[in-house]
Amino acid sequence: MPEADALPRSQRLRHWAAARHGLAPEALDLRLAAGDASFRRYFRLTLPDGDTRILMDAPPAQEDSAPFVAIARRWREAGLPVPGLHGVDLAAGFLELDDLGDTPLQACFDGDDGPATLAWHEQALALLDELQTRTRPDGLPAYDADLLGRELDLFPEWCLGRWLGLDTPPGWPALRQALIDAALAQPVVTVHRDFDAMNLMVKGDRLYLIDFQDAVAGPLSYDLISLLHGRYCRFAPARRTAWIAAFHRRAVADGRLPATLSPEAFRGQVAAMATQRALKVLGIFCRLTLRDHREGYLARLPHFLAHLEDALAELDGQAAFKAWLAERFRPALLARLAEAGPGREASA
Repeated sequence: MPEADALPRSQRLRHWAAARHGLAPEALDLRLAAGDASFRRYFRLTLPDGDTRILMDAPPAQEDSAPFVAIARRWREAGLPVPGLHGVDLAAGFLELDDLGDTPLQACFDGDDGPATLAWHEQALALLDELQTRTRPDGLPAYDADLLGRELDLFPEWCLGRWLGLDTPPGWPALRQALIDAALAQPVVTVHRDFDAMNLMVKGDRLYLIDFQDAVAGPLSYDLISLLHGRYCRFAPARRTAWIAAFHRRAVADGRLPATLSPEAFRGQVAAMATQRALKVLGIFCRLTLRDHREGYLARLPHFLAHLEDALAELDGQAAFKAWLAERFRPALLARLAEAGPGREASA
């Protein structure tokens, strides 16, 4: 094994960056900036002239950075605000990127109804329009029935079975198929797949897209509901309805949606998509806790349960599942969280 490969990854990253900039490794000003739910870590490099860069450490055995690099280049060529690439070593799993600062969008919020929150969401919706109209989904993985189904299956496996010990509710196969069919009936566009505030960085007065390596070719409303049913806000139904109606008007005007699709029919598609995503997130957060030993995710389950209930309230039919959710699932979830107590992340 080469001597450099025997070093810890942080040291290998330091040597890689030092060689790129003609500096001594020990003199490099390199500090941990952030980690995320994957195996990726981010470091801030301060150069002698005061300029800063972000170094991404993505171990190749766990993370394939090729999609991130390809998408970053395509989207930047399309005029989208994404970090520029200054250095790429896919074999090592190291990237050098523009430094977009330390302000994710949620840091700018002032409550669900605050003027700053609403204004930033308007800007994020405008950016979503740009993403869908400036880029083509060609070449991206398909958000197809298999992927939609695998995501939905996370809910009965990880949330119901492994965490709550509940049986899958009657009628689940029919609901699962209805949600998949509703998603596949939508126009196919570029989908970021996690278009939430934490993946929108604020630099100056502009938003930048990050964490887009999982982008797919999929349903037009997916990123819309990722934002409107996100981690940090729960908007009143009237506010969501107004934003969805405005999105529908813009999408019809620029050809993303057919003029024959009524606002009411589009709201039904959005409700089905929001239901799918909320179920997926409930499953993912339980998996992150139980399998990956990540902290902080169980505390977010009630928020996404509320998103699920909001979505189902706007979805026609599914009376049996709605009743099961209210009578069986909600009490079981809250009781399990109360039983686990303040240290629930460690004991789950």
